[in-house]
Amino acid sequence: MSETADVRIRGAGIGLRSQHHQEIIARQPAVPWLEVLSENYYAAGGTALANLEQIRNLYPITLHGVGMSLGSTDPLNFDYLARLKSLADRFEPEWLSDHLAWISVGGEYVHDLLPLPYTQEALDHVVARIDQVQDFLGRRILIENPSTYLSYRDAEMSEWEFVREVAESSDCDILFDVNNAYVNASNHGFAATNYLDALPAARVREIHLAGFAQYDNYLFDTHGERVHPPVWELYQLTIERIGPVPTLIEWDTDIPDLEVLVAEAEKAQTALEAHSCSA
Repeated sequence: MSETADVRIRGAGIGLRSQHHQEIIARQPAVPWLEVLSENYYAAGGTALANLEQIRNLYPITLHGVGMSLGSTDPLNFDYLARLKSLADRFEPEWLSDHLAWISVGGEYVHDLLPLPYTQEALDHVVARIDQVQDFLGRRILIENPSTYLSYRDAEMSEWEFVREVAESSDCDILFDVNNAYVNASNHGFAATNYLDALPAARVREIHLAGFAQYDNYLFDTHGERVHPPVWELYQLTIERIGPVPTLIEWDTDIPDLEVLVAEAEKAQTALEAHSCSA
């Protein structure tokens, strides 16, 4: 499997959103890298791709998607994967990532990231599919721990054990979403630091930070507000444990002005630099 020899992703980046394209091209804000949502650029042409061509010349990028449906029992969608491979060949991201979840059943897409049962059968199934994906793409991918709002009675292992075993058995890497870990810990009643004890640090290539909403009896991962203080605290523990991993501010709903995203990234950057100075 081919790997990028000289990875240029460092520090705290932001997600690229279409309403910020022109401002980023014109102003070139001081962020070290950008994460691109793959599915937004699958068209054969148009303004979005033209803008991405310019932006890619200014910043290193990664590609992040929601369409692999790694946990589904549907056949892998090789038309989707072919479009992703073409996009990656064209824009040369530092890496590709998607979620440890499923989004389709019987050929119907549910437009949500649904959780897997943490069983050996599910683990073997996902590992086999990741092997196929990585062979097809010719590169290692990153898998992200999703937010979840239900659990399965027949679970045979914990969430963090499942993520670790999938990564190690398939030889893929991990995108650790700190906000999702916090949300799940609150919703399901476990300690979020269990993740930090279990994850193989060498496989954690990227971290996500985002905002959540508080409802009557659960937290919901909205990606629609600033990172909350307890998530910042968990992030601090994370980088103390696994090092100053490249970090991304995710904001997908109620998208604010670019300055707000940059300011959130600067908070993460300060934490990363403080860790580097103390190491």
